[in-house]
Amino acid sequence: MPIKRVWAPRIDFSVLRRELDLPAEFPGDAWREAEQAARAAAPPAADRTDVPFVTIDPASSQDLDQAMHLSRRAGGGYRVHYAIADVASYVRPGGALEAETWRRGQTIYLPDGRIPLHPPMLSEGAVSLFPDVDRAAVLWTLDLDADGATVAVAVQRARVRSRAKLDYAGVQAAVDAGNPPEPIALLPELGALLAERAAARGAVNLPLPEQEVTPDGAGWRLVLRAPLPVEEHNAQISLLTGMAAAQLMLDGGIGLLRTMPAPRPEAIGKLRAAAESLEVAWPEGASVGAVVAGVDPGSPRGAAFLDQAADLLRGAAYTAFDGGPPAETGHGGVGAPYAHVTAPLRRLADRYATEVCLALHDGREVPGWAREALPRLPKCMADTDRVASAADRGAVALAEAVLLAHRVGEVFDAGVLDVDVQRPGGTVAIDEPAVRARCLGVLHLGERIDVKLTVADPKARNVQFERL
Repeated sequence: MPIKRVWAPRIDFSVLRRELDLPAEFPGDAWREAEQAARAAAPPAADRTDVPFVTIDPASSQDLDQAMHLSRRAGGGYRVHYAIADVASYVRPGGALEAETWRRGQTIYLPDGRIPLHPPMLSEGAVSLFPDVDRAAVLWTLDLDADGATVAVAVQRARVRSRAKLDYAGVQAAVDAGNPPEPIALLPELGALLAERAAARGAVNLPLPEQEVTPDGAGWRLVLRAPLPVEEHNAQISLLTGMAAAQLMLDGGIGLLRTMPAPRPEAIGKLRAAAESLEVAWPEGASVGAVVAGVDPGSPRGAAFLDQAADLLRGAAYTAFDGGPPAETGHGGVGAPYAHVTAPLRRLADRYATEVCLALHDGREVPGWAREALPRLPKCMADTDRVASAADRGAVALAEAVLLAHRVGEVFDAGVLDVDVQRPGGTVAIDEPAVRARCLGVLHLGERIDVKLTVADPKARNVQFERL
């Protein structure tokens, strides 16, 4: 799918900050702790600066959580070196900074700026895995066989040095030109292999286009962007690490999993019906993940099908356990037990789950500060997940309404993404600008129709169409 951009005048997103009661400045005592930690010498750790890591992120990112190096193993298979920023070494348990990160829970992203989990001298400074400087990291070393199955896992604190800050678009261009950066030259091959394994175990990966509001001079752009293949490959490395962490914690009887029920039979039945009406092929015996992986998200019917498939991925939660595995261990989207450990600069839970993994791997007791935090983390993360989702939805809804406020009464070509069951209407998507909104009238899934814009209210952040 091509990237579609539409310009909007300057928008005031401060209303969302007030509505959601988002924190502004860090308290003075937390700020001072962060400054002291940033000036302190990095903690002693194994020296792995010999590994030529690189980071891959959006071009504007400064909070670099992960650095990667991929290689072939002697005799076949792959070795994944995945270095994660060692945030726990900079945040003192029981201190003011730790307390403030619990209040925030995760980094919240708005078009006019981030509300970071950690002060920028840490998240965009001393802890971020910038190139050409030594950094403290938690290094995962994952050995895979030629089929992509994990055969060995090691995790340790290490000193690492990234060689380059890469971005997704640049890496994709290099891959397409046949000249990928050497430290991650195997990423397309390994990412595709891991994706095949994921589909085979029933994982459901939805490559939905993302609606983003980005600054553009004196105004804003509303961008509908499909993920690049290299982003999907990169995500597979993070998933691989999260699955290794989950297994380590399950074997040790203590930890924090990211769980999700398996897709409900009635949801799968509804998706099968949608596939038939949308003429999406569903071969005999094919898993949901395999069908979803073969859909073109850039086509109107493909987009409608993926919108329906999102109903399969409901009920995600954090599940803490201590003394034995919990009743629910799986993640329906991943198709296996899974844990969050790869984004500690942006997500609170990762810091504690990582500390559990380090202790279990070394055969020592989990530190008391980490163990005591586990049962409190699910509620904290659920609360902040709701805030993050509301911020994202609110920003997009406001931009859509501003974009369309002067076009009420105009007619647009639209694709039907969803249909209400109880009443006439549903959700449609127009292409220019890239907006999804409610539409009144009798609709049929996947069809192309003409709709009239009847409401575009920036104050209420509401857009609505009617079928002609």
